Amino acid sequence: MATASRARPSITRTLGPVAVLFLTLSAATPASSVFAIVPGVLHVAGTGALLAMLLGALVCIGTAFIYAELSSAWPVAGGEYVMVERTMGPLAGFVVLGLNAVNNVLFLPVVALGVADVLATFWPAIPAVPVATAVIVLSTLVSIFDIRFNAILTGAFLAIELLVLGIVALLGLQAPVRGVAALLLHPVAAGGPVTLAQIGVATTIAIFAFNGYGLAVYFGEDLHDAPRRIARVILLSFILIFAAEVLPLAAILVGTHDLPAVLTGADPFGAFARARGGAVLGDAMAAGVALAMVNAAIVTVLACARFFFSTGRDGCWGRPIDRLMCAIHPRYGSPWAGTLLVGAMGVGLCFVPLPLLLVCSGGELVVIYAAIALAALAGRHRGTSAHTLYRMPAFPLIPVLTLVALVGVAIVNAGDPEAGRPGLLSTGAVMILSAAYYWVVLRRRPGGWTVVDPTPDDR
Repeated sequence: MATASRARPSITRTLGPVAVLFLTLSAATPASSVFAIVPGVLHVAGTGALLAMLLGALVCIGTAFIYAELSSAWPVAGGEYVMVERTMGPLAGFVVLGLNAVNNVLFLPVVALGVADVLATFWPAIPAVPVATAVIVLSTLVSIFDIRFNAILTGAFLAIELLVLGIVALLGLQAPVRGVAALLLHPVAAGGPVTLAQIGVATTIAIFAFNGYGLAVYFGEDLHDAPRRIARVILLSFILIFAAEVLPLAAILVGTHDLPAVLTGADPFGAFARARGGAVLGDAMAAGVALAMVNAAIVTVLACARFFFSTGRDGCWGRPIDRLMCAIHPRYGSPWAGTLLVGAMGVGLCFVPLPLLLVCSGGELVVIYAAIALAALAGRHRGTSAHTLYRMPAFPLIPVLTLVALVGVAIVNAGDPEAGRPGLLSTGAVMILSAAYYWVVLRRRPGGWTVVDPTPDDR
């Protein structure tokens, strides 16, 4: 347990559940997933993309239940590493901390570079790195302001994002040309019938597309009455993300007259919108997706800053750096130093090739999901999560099935020499380095290393 003498800097609680819901959905950025990630599902599985998304959702709903239970027990800005440390010990906790640090930091330049890609659809000469750098700098400056201001701003951007997805769904469903049953029972790709292997690969992409609902825990210290409220925010976030991504996919598959173009096109949703609504509507929707990505960048900086604030409070990096990470802005109540650190790292990583960023972040999510599933089992077995105010249904079936599904995903990834296997190898390297840092540095400190678990009053 944390010692009584350790300083416990805290973030002021100013948010209600609706504001945290807005922030979580903005970070998950369903429009970005639909326009940038779901086309990969279509390319791999053809019309079986709908089935792959449904299978991915089955994995993710189990993970959402796990997040809900553990977040209710520990609604702490550190997120997953706090859950794992409290249930499985400091070594496992710090390994997850390392994975999260890499995954969180890499996502920011990925989404910022994605803004340039989207804008290039109607502004081909736009320079990618300068645009991505500008997005990160702007997001960082905005994130220093009060979290309530950011919740209102991102909520407004989120409304535009959901409007874009609603238009796509409406365009497809208003004049369907094929039924949903055929898509599920007889899936076909551009080259012929879809195989189980293709469905499996597409399902791994779908899991990544749904990711983001667990991000609510990073705002657990901003949320009033977090142990009682945060589980509902996580579960509702997943439901809304699922609907916002699956409905447009189903709509375009049942509504398109040019199915081969949808299954093989680089921008199937944008092309469909242009074909149905004209070039002006297509460009407007592309601008809306770019805005959604900017929105995601803002919330990513907010969440990452809180993550690094938590690592500083837990004494991960040495006293001078830890003290800086814990610095709270006197006026805005934000972890301003952590915010600037995240922005600086994001700008630097914009100069790294995007394929390399994607490969390096490819396997972390599977391991993090597996870690919290094990944490849920360990927490119940050892009684460390007994104080949680939310308990998932069908325990232990949900975490066990989640682990089985994630093993399947890892096997599929290992069979992909272009992205999946390198992603798993890079994840393994991060785990080894994190474990080495724990053994060489943290474990040798007097009293070892543990996370600061805020008292019930702090929560």
